Formats: sequence, C-alpha cells, structure tokens
Amino acid sequence: MMKTLPPINKVELMKRANTLAGITIQQLASKMHVDVPESLVHAKGWFGNLLEHYLGAEAASAAKPDFINLNIELKTIPIDENGKPKESTYICVVQLDPVALSSWDNSLVKHKLTEVLWIPFEASKTIPVALRRIGTPVLWKPDTKQERQLKQDWQELCDLIVLGEIDKISSTMGSYLQIRPKAANARSLTIDKNQSSLNTFTLPRGFYLRPSFTHSIVTS
Repeated sequence: MMKTLPPINKVELMKRANTLAGITIQQLASKMHVDVPESLVHAKGWFGNLLEHYLGAEAASAAKPDFINLNIELKTIPIDENGKPKESTYICVVQLDPVALSSWDNSLVKHKLTEVLWIPFEASKTIPVALRRIGTPVLWKPDTKQERQLKQDWQELCDLIVLGEIDKISSTMGSYLQIRPKAANARSLTIDKNQSSLNTFTLPRGFYLRPSFTHSIVTS
C-alpha cells in the first residue's frame, strides 16, 4: 500500500480529505494500489487503515492523535441507508487506574476529542464494499455545550469506576459518552486497580460516542 507524507497543516489535510467526498471505496483503493475485501466483517480496521495511508496519518500510539503534528484524530463513521451512524464510535480504552481517571483535562478521552476529522461512508449490506461511497469529511471541535456534557458523562462514569463499582456501569449511562466492554472474548481480562482487593480482574472496557451524537456532528 502506498504511504502519503503527513499533511503540514489543516488546509492540506482538508484538501486531501475533500478529494474523498463522493468517490467509492474501490476508487480510493485503486489509487492506493490495494485490493478491496469482499466483506469488512473480518477486516474491520481495513478501511480506517486505508484512509490513514491516503491522508498521511502517522498511526500514532493510543495516547496520541492520528495526525500528531496537527493534534487531530481520524474517525470513520459507517452510515446506513438513511444516513444515520450504524454503531457507536470507539474513542479509547478505559484506563482502570485512579490516577488516569482523576482529571478530565488530562484524560485520554479529552485528548482524543480535542479535534476530530470525521469521514462517513456507506455501510449498507445491500451495497458491495467496493461500490460504497465515501461521504463529505467534517473537521470538528466540541463546542462549549458539547464539551460540558462530555465532561459530565466522563466524570459520572469514572466516579463509579474509582468507587470500585465498574460492574454497575451499563451502556445506557451517559448522554454522549458511554462505556462498553471491549474484548475479543470473556477470557480477555485486565486488572482493575480501583478495587480494594489486590489483582482484581475484569473485562476491558472502552469509551464510545453514541450514534445520536455523532449523527449530529456529521449532519451539522
């Protein structure tokens, strides 16, 4: 797969991103000299990886945004036939450590959502993967109201974790932000340092944005 150099500024990034609007996944794959899988079910990260290479994302570590020099995260949104996101959007892992959960301003969630380039794409099962079209990119920063609610959601969820009550958290909690299990299977466990007993294991969790919230972003 071809690799593009990182964009030097936001203008260059958006110039690249805007060339994606309306083209098919096949057209983009052809530009990058790669084959398109018949299904994304067992190649879930394939499209995101393709976009990273085309746009020049640096595939940074989990603690840093995809475009390190611009402090911008890249997120794809699969859209159904009605133009609505099909699923929640994964943001980052829940760090089960009291120190990591003590400050919204220093949180991984806030760092990941400082500024995001959203790339919607068709994901209807009735459309072959190669013929699915890429939507109009949106460069987004949370406004004051959005950040206030994100912070409130994060705080309420993290308070439960710090109190050792992670098992009481359900996906129904949080207006914009939710916590859901993120593991390949029930045998994938991690240590929860918030528990009073030593070496208490639990399923890994992730922070996700609700489809209703991401829908408001890509249609604004």
